[in-house]
Amino acid sequence: MLRAKDVMSRDVIFVKKETPILEAVDVLVNNNISGMPVVRNDMTLAGILSEKDAIILFYEAQEAGHKRVGDYMTVPAVAFEENESLLEVCDFLAKNIFRRVPITSEGKLVGIISVRDVLDSVLKQNSETVGAT
Repeated sequence: MLRAKDVMSRDVIFVKKETPILEAVDVLVNNNISGMPVVRNDMTLAGILSEKDAIILFYEAQEAGHKRVGDYMTVPAVAFEENESLLEVCDFLAKNIFRRVPITSEGKLVGIISVRDVLDSVLKQNSETVGAT
C-alpha cells in the first residue's frame, strides 16, 4: 500500500508567520505555486498560505507593506502524517477544495502532496504496469 511519503515532494517551499505578505506572494508567483505551508522556527506547521488567502491584498494594497503572512494564512492547516495511507490523502483532496496538503513527521513539516503529485504517481504506476506486460 502506498503511503504519503511515497508520493510527497520533499523540497517544500515554505514561509514563516513573520514573513512580509508581499514577499510571500512573490514566492508564490515566482515559483508558480498556488499555496505553501507556514512553519514555526522548529518546523512545526503553523498554517498554510494560498493564493486565495492573499487575494484580499487587492483591497488592502495601501496597508500591504505592513502586513505579515500570519495576517492572511489559514489556521489550522490540515496535514497528514508521512506514514498515512495515500488513499486517505487522495480521499481528502478529492472531497475538498484544497489542491495540496502538508505532510508531517511528529508534527514537523517533511513534505507536501499536491493534486499534481498524485496524478504524476498515477501516470508512473500506469507506465510501470504497461511496461511489465
